[in-house]
Amino acid sequence: MRAEKKVRIGILSTALIGTAKVIPAMQRGAMTEVCGLASRDESKARAVADDLGIEKAYGSYDALLDDPDIDAIYNPLPNHLHVPWSIKSLEAGKHVLCEKPIGLSVDEARSLVDAGGLYPNLKVMEAFMYRHHPQWVKAKQLATDGSIGELKTIQSAFSYYNDDASNIRNMDGIGGGGLMDIGCYCISLSRFLFDAEPQRVVGIIENDPSFGVDRVALGLLDFGTHTSNFTCSTQMVPYQRVQIFGTTGRVEIEIPFNAPPDVPCKLWLQQGESIEEIAFPICDQYTIQGDLWARAILEDGPVPTPIEDALANMRVIEALFNSGAKGAWANV
Repeated sequence: MRAEKKVRIGILSTALIGTAKVIPAMQRGAMTEVCGLASRDESKARAVADDLGIEKAYGSYDALLDDPDIDAIYNPLPNHLHVPWSIKSLEAGKHVLCEKPIGLSVDEARSLVDAGGLYPNLKVMEAFMYRHHPQWVKAKQLATDGSIGELKTIQSAFSYYNDDASNIRNMDGIGGGGLMDIGCYCISLSRFLFDAEPQRVVGIIENDPSFGVDRVALGLLDFGTHTSNFTCSTQMVPYQRVQIFGTTGRVEIEIPFNAPPDVPCKLWLQQGESIEEIAFPICDQYTIQGDLWARAILEDGPVPTPIEDALANMRVIEALFNSGAKGAWANV
C-alpha cells in the first residue's frame, strides 16, 4: 500500500484531449503525477512535454511502456488504438485509464476485459469523466431517492459542428462519427441513472455522404418500464442538456458533459410547481477522475467504473448501429 505516494503516470500521445484538459487536471491532482509523455515523433514529444512541464519525453509508445518508473498510463489515442495499446500497457505492468469509447466493437471491448482479468493486480478503467462531477453525484441521488418520484424517462442531447475531413472524428473505419464520440455519453448516463441495461433499442442514423461516418444519430433505449432517448450530432449547433423525468419531479442539468473547470455548474430540481436551482463549487471533473482512479491503485481497491461497464456500453452502441442498418428494433 502506497497511500502516501502519487501514481506516476505516462501519457500515450499528444492528443488534444490530453494536452488541453486531462494532463493539466491530473497535474493538479492529490494522487496523480504526470511523469512522461510519448509520441511517435520524439521532438514533438519533447516540445509538448516541455510546454506542460513534464519531465520525460519518449519517441515511441513502447519506450514509455518500458520505463519502470511509470506506474500507469492514460490512453487518449484514436478509438481504434484504445484496446491494442491498453492491452500492451497491461502486459507491460501498467495500470490503465483509457478514453471512451473503449473500442470499436463488442468483441474488441471484450478482449480488453479478458486481458484485464489476466492482471488482477492492475486497474483498468474507461475515462467517462462526467460521472465523477458533483453535479452527477447529486443528479443520481435525486433520481433514485424519491425526490422526483419514480424515475421514468431521460432525454439528452449532445452536439457540435465539425466538418473537417482531416479530423479523426470524421474518419471511417477508425471509430469516427457522433455515436462513438458523444452519443456514448447519452447511453452511459442512462445506464448509470437506471442502474440497468436496456433490453432493446432503436437507432436512426444519418451518415455524412463524403466521410461515411454518422453525423446525426437518434437513439431510443427501452429499459422495460423505463425509457431513454437522445440525439447526438457532429454537424449541428453546439449544445448539450439532460432532462431526467420522474412521476412527481424533474432534474435538468445545464452543462452535463463538458463541465467547465473554472465556473460553478448548476442543475434545476423541479418538484411539483416549485423549481430550485442547485449550484456546485468550482471543480475539475478530470482531476476528480484521476484521483479516484489513482486511489484505487494506491489502496488496491475497486475503480469507480469497472471495465465491464465499458463493455456493456459498447453492446448498446453496437445494437444502435445494427438497428439503424436494419430499420427495426435491435436486442441488446
